[in-house]
Formats: sequence, C-alpha cells, structure tokens
Amino acid sequence: MVQRARIAIAVIGLAALTACGDTTGAGGTASAPTQGASVAASVTATADPGPQVIEVSPVPPPTVAKTQRRVQIFSGPSDVPVSGSPDRGQGSNVVALRAMEQPDIGTYVADGQGRTLYRFDKDSAKPPKATCAGDCAKTWPPLLISSPGRIYPDGVDPQLVGYVERADGTCQVTIGGWPVYLFAKDTAPGEIRGQGVGGTWFAVAPTGAKTKPLPEVVAVPTPTAR
Repeated sequence: MVQRARIAIAVIGLAALTACGDTTGAGGTASAPTQGASVAASVTATADPGPQVIEVSPVPPPTVAKTQRRVQIFSGPSDVPVSGSPDRGQGSNVVALRAMEQPDIGTYVADGQGRTLYRFDKDSAKPPKATCAGDCAKTWPPLLISSPGRIYPDGVDPQLVGYVERADGTCQVTIGGWPVYLFAKDTAPGEIRGQGVGGTWFAVAPTGAKTKPLPEVVAVPTPTAR
C-alpha cells in the first residue's frame, strides 16, 4: 500500500521595522499573515504484520487573538519556523513567549530563545508603566517588539499579552500589564540569576504575577575535629 501525506507550507513575509508610536489608532486591527497548515499523523497499529495505515488530519494554525495598534498577538505558537527582522534598538518584529517549569520557582515565562523574563516591582500594571531606564535597562534589557509586529505565546493567555510604549518610543512586551525584562547576567537558557535581586525583581509567571522566591540556603557549620 502506498502511503501518502501532503503538507502545504506558506512562506510568511516579514514587515519592515517602524517605531512604536505609529499613527494607527489603539482600536485598529491588522490582517493576519498567512500561516502554513501543519499536520498531525496518527498511526493505527494492527496485529497484521503488513503495511501500517497512516491517517493524516490537519491541525489549525494559530489565529490572531487580539491586536494592539499594529501588533498582532496570536492564539498560540507559530506552526512554521519564523525569524524576525534584525533588532536595531527597537526590538524584533516577531517575539515568542514560552511557559517554562523550574523546580524552585514554579512556572515562569521565557522568550523564544529560552531566556528568563522578569518583572520589576517598581513598575506598574494598571496602567502598564516601565520605570527601568538608563543604566538600569543595561542590566535589565526590556523585551521589545517593533511595530508592525507579531507575538506568539505558548502556554500564556494571549489576552494577557500586550505592550507598553516606553519614554524613548520603543514598545516593551507586557504580561498581565507588567513590562517584562531580560537579565544581563543570565548567559544561558533556563538561568534565573535575576530571581529576587534587590527584593524587587522576579521571574514573571504566565499571569503576570511574581514567581516564588528562591529557597533560602541554610549554612550548616562543619564540626571541628577533636
């Protein structure tokens, strides 16, 4: 028996970078880019040692869940490989968010490269406001999205995702209204060296809440030899 499966792939055209403060109204909508349709294959095994039967059913691609000016927030991760335009100080025009697990702090959010995202207690969520700038932003780089842009959340409610315009006109991604940042001293995916710094920086949970502090390490004195 001949096994046949067809997969159609659509190539996404990436829009050019522009500043965050565009002229599109806050209630404006943007059309969704064409996404490639992915497929899921299920294999039916039988006692017959003959050829296996492969049933192919399409998996719906992510759809636009909400828009904020010219930034589209999708209903889930992209179903085709995507790459954003080079970051020229305004962020990429494609941002991925992924919910991750860490035994010490629980569920937190990372960017598409696995880098931990943090929130700052001195910022605000209602209304969203970012206060970390200048030297602070060198240690805690804001996660930026350029406009027009696309955000693909995985394990994060897209209705909780958006952006806030910073004082310099760039767009900083928000989760639950909280602006999110990277930490310059996190050098590898999954690191959480910024957790609890200054009692004000915490890895952000998928709801925008703070994750729990790292457990305290209690030093046990080493008995002296008699």
